[in-house]
Amino acid sequence: MSLKILDTCVNCDVCEPVCPNKAISLGEEFYVIDPALCTECVGHHDEPQCVVVCPVECIISDPEHVESHEQLELKYRQLMAKEPAA
Repeated sequence: MSLKILDTCVNCDVCEPVCPNKAISLGEEFYVIDPALCTECVGHHDEPQCVVVCPVECIISDPEHVESHEQLELKYRQLMAKEPAA
């Protein structure tokens, strides 16, 4: 599943820099997660880093974007294939 940020977000700015896929950005009122880029940190970390650092626990699984672990791995591989070589 992709993750989503609830409207209880306090815009503390700690989630955006820890997202390895750059899926988090500041929306009109609070931070948002792009489901096309969110892999729940599969391929990068053992657990979603935004959830780990969020002080108000406002990041949850998005029931509108259900994905299996295998689908998240495939998305991770596709995103990494698009990333320019360093």
